[in-house]
Amino acid sequence: MIHIRPSGERGHTQVDWLDSRHTFSFGDYYDREHMGFRQLRVLNEDRVKAGSGFGTHPHRDAEIITYVLEGALEHKDSMGNGSTIRPGEVQRMSAGTGVTHSEYNPSQTEPVHFLQIWILPERSGIQPSYEQKAFPLSATGDRLHLVASRDGRNGSLTVHQDVDLYAARMAAGRTVTHRLRPGRHAWLQVAGGKLTVNREHLGAGDGASLSNEQSFEISAESGAEFLLFDLA
Repeated sequence: MIHIRPSGERGHTQVDWLDSRHTFSFGDYYDREHMGFRQLRVLNEDRVKAGSGFGTHPHRDAEIITYVLEGALEHKDSMGNGSTIRPGEVQRMSAGTGVTHSEYNPSQTEPVHFLQIWILPERSGIQPSYEQKAFPLSATGDRLHLVASRDGRNGSLTVHQDVDLYAARMAAGRTVTHRLRPGRHAWLQVAGGKLTVNREHLGAGDGASLSNEQSFEISAESGAEFLLFDLA
């Protein structure tokens, strides 16, 4: 069973420096039909203007993953971490017992475009921690690349939840197949381009949940970039 979450039906927050699209309820946007999917609680597509960003603010009991699509995002947190995230890099911050952090666009001329993802942890009160790694998505050969997992296998980031997160860039006409173990579910989020999933057409910003599927095919109608969450 596949259910499409069209890009144009997402929640929308727009202020002078920020344009944000919310796949699930977030902030002032509330939709009781879209409160998350399995352990995936927040999936925001954010565009931040040059020289602007989110000031220091708190989080707790969330696995926060940041995936930059264009530009650069500067991160600082109360654990003493400071870094800049660029396309091809993925950041994971476990907020656990509580952290504060800021996210800022250091460019004075270019916007930054990124996905911010919150996953509910398997338990509360985890010790806060941080990871950031580069993944050679341009050299994956049109395959799914594991970027985060519970056990950190194959060089992926470690998340405190039974989730496998894959990223991929695919050339037009290429296809990959993903198999779900019994009782597993999937969420597919299109970051760019056009895809077909089991004959359903998806464009940039569209999402889809898949349940009760043993396997499914993802085909690129054009050059495409997407994230795939394999969830308990």
